This record gives sequence, C-alpha cells and structure tokens, in this order.
Amino acid sequence: MALWDRIKESASTMQTQLVARKNDLKSGAFRDASMAMCALVAAADGTVAPSERQRVAQLIATNEVLQNFPADDLRRRFEENLDRLTTDFDFGKVSVMQEVAKAKKKPAEARAVIQIGIVIGGADGDFDKDEQAVVREACYALGLPPHEFDL
Repeated sequence: MALWDRIKESASTMQTQLVARKNDLKSGAFRDASMAMCALVAAADGTVAPSERQRVAQLIATNEVLQNFPADDLRRRFEENLDRLTTDFDFGKVSVMQEVAKAKKKPAEARAVIQIGIVIGGADGDFDKDEQAVVREACYALGLPPHEFDL
C-alpha cells in the first residue's frame, strides 16, 4: 500500500473514531487543545498557506465533533494560535503547546486532539515530516506514545 493510501486510510479511521466519541468531547480543554493542534499543523513548516487556513475552516464547518462548539469561537481560537506561531514560531510554539496540553487529563480527549492533528495533516494528501514532527511533540505534551499513532 502506498504511503498516500495509508495516510488517507489512517485519517479516515481516525475521523470515524472521533465521531464515535463525539459526546465525550465537549470540554473547553478539548476545544482549546484541538484548535491549538490545528494551528501547529498549519504552521509546521514555518509558513501558513491560504490552503491550510481553508482546510481548518472546512474542518470547523463540517466536522461532527467540532460542531459541539460555535464555529466563530473555534475560528477565533485557531487564528489567535496562528498569530502566536507566525509572530515568533519558537516562542509561540511553547504557548500553543501549553494549549494542546490542556487535554492531558482526559485520555480520550488527548487521543482525539492527536487524531485531529493527523486528519488536518493528511487532508492535503501529504502528511509531511514537519507536520508529523509537531504532532509527535504534541503526543509527548499529552503523555501519549507516538507509536500508538504510527508517528
């Protein structure tokens, strides 16, 4: 199986798992951590392309799990995290990673945050090394083993 097919299959499987846990994913910590994860993946290579913003906007609009929250609030949180990362990536990354770590207390939420990162990273068909690296770092921030997610 080609790498792209594995990424698509993994993202699809993770999306199905997220929807199955929709009712467990309603906390503010999950909301904040998931938007921080989206910003980290979008800015992983040091720049944020319009297509990356569009992918996150589409996720916010269509993802059943994220529909637990007002879309405008999610977009605002995503943009605030992106601003931190684009102003000073290294300094902003510390702050944004702290947002991700908010989900650490609840393992189901922590796993869902990682799954959202993988879904966003694989949305363009290229879950590249920079994106994988920030999702792997997020695993450590959440106390999860990266190998659980094939990272």
